[in-house]
Amino acid sequence: MFSGSIPALATPFRDGAFDEAAFRKLVDWQIENGSSGLVPCGTTGEASTLSNAEHHRVIEVCVEQAAGRVPVIAGCGSNDTRNALLHMQFAKKAGAAAGLCVAPYYNRPRQNGLIAHFSYLAENSDLPIVLYNVPSRTVTDIEDETVVELVKSYPDRIVAIKDASGDLSRVADHRMGLDHNFCQLSGNDELWLPHSAAGGAGCISVTANVAPALCAEFHEAIAANDLAKARKLNDRLFPLHYAMFSDASPAPVKYALSRVHDWFSDEVRLPLCSASEASRQAVDEALQIAGLL
Repeated sequence: MFSGSIPALATPFRDGAFDEAAFRKLVDWQIENGSSGLVPCGTTGEASTLSNAEHHRVIEVCVEQAAGRVPVIAGCGSNDTRNALLHMQFAKKAGAAAGLCVAPYYNRPRQNGLIAHFSYLAENSDLPIVLYNVPSRTVTDIEDETVVELVKSYPDRIVAIKDASGDLSRVADHRMGLDHNFCQLSGNDELWLPHSAAGGAGCISVTANVAPALCAEFHEAIAANDLAKARKLNDRLFPLHYAMFSDASPAPVKYALSRVHDWFSDEVRLPLCSASEASRQAVDEALQIAGLL
């Protein structure tokens, strides 16, 4: 259902408020440079610091500005199942193609709790769901057997997974348990190449925020089975992948965007702080290696 380079968009702030004008520019720039989808209000979008009203406005603006040019996968995750449903209902009304639903964080549900959570969402909304597994942030891991059970139970609702577990064997495990056409997206930029080789369809990417054209070209090389070109582009992008996490994300990517665009502020919301000097140096060096500065 989805493929290619799909940036997990940073949410620009200015003087503490959502910078709608900058966000609209970011959406246009992403599409013009080959991004094949957009994810507002994910982890990189600082969804955990947005009020519900802000959360919904970011989704609404993204869908409106994209204007059907690429699909929008709206971040709809929450550690409160009812609030996740509220996000999904709004995203559906706004025109999103799907909702990205992370495993509930902080609560630490067991696998039966995860099944109940995602089943409730699938049964109470007709918005397609992209599962989001990122145990480094949520503590809870959506285990392979749980993914298979959920997809088999709701094949028309649970259509894809963004896997940021770092475990590449998951791709094959999901393929063995499900139809090979089930959409698997990497959630780790640095694993994009091997994830795709194992059967992945693309990446929901942090790096694509600042390097959309390179990331789109990288995916095109993968899709064309041009390993030599893909490897060459991967070498250019790899330092940037790591620099994006040289401080608490998304501070480094916001700094990177501020270096590339004078209309994008590096402002983040507490409890995050601006990227450290060491992180900024790492980002600058990576941007130069990638040919973006």
